[in-house]
Amino acid sequence: MMIPKRTKYRKFHRGRMGGIATRGNTVSFGDFGLQALEPVWITSRQIEATRRTITRYTKRGGKLWIKIFPDKSVTARAAESRMGSGKGSVEYWVAVVKPGTVLFEIAGVSDDVAKKALKLASYKLPIKTKIITK
Repeated sequence: MMIPKRTKYRKFHRGRMGGIATRGNTVSFGDFGLQALEPVWITSRQIEATRRTITRYTKRGGKLWIKIFPDKSVTARAAESRMGSGKGSVEYWVAVVKPGTVLFEIAGVSDDVAKKALKLASYKLPIKTKIITK
């Protein structure tokens, strides 16, 4: 799973997920891309599951680009703990995704294989997506 090697701060505020993506919203490396249509936090586990699905379906052919990185820590308190005593410990890492962000790109495989792989990959993600071409 992907996590940052180091960060400036260990714990983040939750923040807001308004607006649409102005960067990373086009297919820049590959031929086909998987584009997000909703705002969401995508966990490093979800990214890894999606990556495995694509590489297995393409039989490790072609090239895959992961265009998002989980650089935001999400904290959680212990179950049934009382109020106070500070913020919880870091539980997992997420990538903040806005609508329009291209999540994955693929090249080097046939059109129908690429589309089918990205369609299977979209089932692993908690949002609506669409497949776009260069």
